[in-house]
Amino acid sequence: MSHLTFTLIQTNLHWEDKAANLQMLEEKINALQHSTQIIVLPEMFNTGFSMKPEAFAEEMDGPTVEWMKKIAAAKRMIVTGSLMMKVKEAEEVHYFNRLIWMLPNGQCGVYDKRHLFAYADEDKHYTAGTKRLIASVNGFKINLQVCYDLRFPVWARQTPSPSERAGGEAEYDILIYVANWPERRVHAWKTLLTARAIENQCYVIGVNRTGNDGNDIYYSGSSMVIDAMGEVLYQKEHEEDVFTITLSKEKLEEIRHKLPFLKDGDAFSILP
Repeated sequence: MSHLTFTLIQTNLHWEDKAANLQMLEEKINALQHSTQIIVLPEMFNTGFSMKPEAFAEEMDGPTVEWMKKIAAAKRMIVTGSLMMKVKEAEEVHYFNRLIWMLPNGQCGVYDKRHLFAYADEDKHYTAGTKRLIASVNGFKINLQVCYDLRFPVWARQTPSPSERAGGEAEYDILIYVANWPERRVHAWKTLLTARAIENQCYVIGVNRTGNDGNDIYYSGSSMVIDAMGEVLYQKEHEEDVFTITLSKEKLEEIRHKLPFLKDGDAFSILP
């Protein structure tokens, strides 16, 4: 069975300073002491959680995506995280909180955050996405989501087709959330990450930032890796950290075979 190695970068971010953030992150990546296959960065890793896309959003050929291409190619790793993205459609301009899944060959997948955080007016500045992104790597399928999506379990729920349901086949094996999740609501972060792992019988990886942002909101990190039984394999509070972990498909399949709960799930469809 296959294995997959992730490196989680939990870090403070320079507020709305793309050059400083990219330099800082590149230094952390260059300093890695362990081999890895996938680098996971926080939400809006090049700016912090800013509501100024008119000033800081880039297009897909912009400097941050080019930086991701450079890092992925040089290190022969996948790099993922979200940033503000500008998309022109005819006479209209839309802004997205877009996760990029950058491959070493320069190809990439994209996921636009579905659930916009209206409490902070994110819905007034960005357009919601409509499609999930599930990537395939080394025998694993990985569902990629962003921060506030965590509060909406239907969007993450395993949805095998009717023909697969009898065997309990899973739609994906790993669920990743990149986030800027404030410390004041960190209990919800930890609880929901654990719930998503248990209910979907999958690994869950949550990568959050640390420090204070430009609105003086404090982030405690609390990045986590959780297995399909809800056991916490990694958690880090308050401090910056670069952590590498290898996940086993065999251990995941053992849990699913011993406890075949997915086959008893409800059939449903997600409407646009």
